[in-house]
Amino acid sequence: MALLLCLGMTAALARGCLHCQNNFSDKFSFYRHHVNLKSWWVGDIPVSGALLTDWSQDTMRELHLAIPAEITREKLEQVARIVYQKMDQLYQGKMYFPGYFPNELRAIFREQVHLIQNAIIESRIDCQRHCGIFQYETISCNNCTDSHVVCFGYNCESLEQWEAAVQGLLSYISDWHKQDTSMSLVSPSFTCLEAQHLANLTLEGASECLTQH
Repeated sequence: MALLLCLGMTAALARGCLHCQNNFSDKFSFYRHHVNLKSWWVGDIPVSGALLTDWSQDTMRELHLAIPAEITREKLEQVARIVYQKMDQLYQGKMYFPGYFPNELRAIFREQVHLIQNAIIESRIDCQRHCGIFQYETISCNNCTDSHVVCFGYNCESLEQWEAAVQGLLSYISDWHKQDTSMSLVSPSFTCLEAQHLANLTLEGASECLTQH
């Protein structure tokens, strides 16, 4: 089974992802200011308002990701289009019966969480289609700045490609730790990836070596 090794990433407490999309502020400002027109029951208004106000924070609290929340701009736009379309459709209706509007908001919120989860994870899984070090551009959900993810793919079709991929990995590790003078060029944990061992190295052996580091 192809494995994925993500390198050089630091986890951060993120506030949200959708708020990094350009139209988020205008869209959710409209949603919040018109929430009092959507339910016959006054009790729905503060509940719905709180859902909209805390949308970003609640999103990250529900993602439960073991990897940093970094999403590609293309996938962020895809998520935004789906969410805004569903929200706009909800707001096109007249006043709803008690309880309906906040329940619909929660349903859209949960779908958005799943969409973001899938978008982030799919990008990481796509790395296995590459051979060696691969990098793709992302947006950090922590502060909406441009970021990137570096990972290692095992989809090599020949021994030559695999040797080049491993050498690229070792070079990346060396560069990553170049300011740490206490580290040798190749960590002892990576001796199984040294040149004299590459000819007999299997994917399973490399995976075990990498995961033990």
